[in-house]
Amino acid sequence: MDNAVAAPPPAIEVNNLSTRFGDHVVHSDVSLSINQGEIFALIGGSGSGKSTLLREMILLQNPNAGAIKVLGTDLKNLDEAQALALRQRWGVMFQHGGLFGSLTVLENVSLPLREHTPLDDALINDIAAWKIAMTGLKPEVGAQYPAQLSGGMMKRASLTRAMALDPELLFLDEPTAGLDPESAGGVDQLVKKLRDLFGLTIVIITHDLDLLWQVTDRVAVLGAGTVQGIGSMAELSHMDNPVIRPFFDGARGRSAQPSEVASSKPK
Repeated sequence: MDNAVAAPPPAIEVNNLSTRFGDHVVHSDVSLSINQGEIFALIGGSGSGKSTLLREMILLQNPNAGAIKVLGTDLKNLDEAQALALRQRWGVMFQHGGLFGSLTVLENVSLPLREHTPLDDALINDIAAWKIAMTGLKPEVGAQYPAQLSGGMMKRASLTRAMALDPELLFLDEPTAGLDPESAGGVDQLVKKLRDLFGLTIVIITHDLDLLWQVTDRVAVLGAGTVQGIGSMAELSHMDNPVIRPFFDGARGRSAQPSEVASSKPK
């Protein structure tokens, strides 16, 4: 008898996706699969369609053709109730934070719980305070407004709100953009910690080469309307593809590579 355990279904499946804006083709034939529990990044040059693909995955935009399944649900033809139920299973951290400026950090984190759970106010505040602490922010930050936060604190606060409903899936749009190296490194560590603690699947759009090397399990490189390569950063670093090479060549690309990877390459 075969005792092999079947692999769990992918967290996200994208099949033969096509997207156009007028005559401009963004995706011509994009297919990829993201495994449960992995940290997966989408990278590519400006205009490669990575942000558009993210928007399609989170129901903010529809492709012209092809299919996307998220957490086993086909995103086509969902009614309002089905879409709402699915959105409550994921969290999104937008590039510029997306926090409400008129609400404190605690109120921002509490908002999804107030809207989507029957919990009383006192319990919601306790949960929000715990989540703020979980992402490394001091308790007093909960009483501050977004405009009072540093860039690193804003990123952590945004990530806290994305975690408010205990999602299975996290989407992070440029989580380290605009941060100094120390703050960016702290976000890198936090992303990995959250995945390991809660078994999350995490999808990241980023240009941060350090984050790509240190945090991701696999990376998809988009270009010319399709997927140019998928693999770990070490695997991609050996691919001779003009769309992929800029992420590894040049001073920035080389400096981000771990020493053991750089030393393994032919001179």
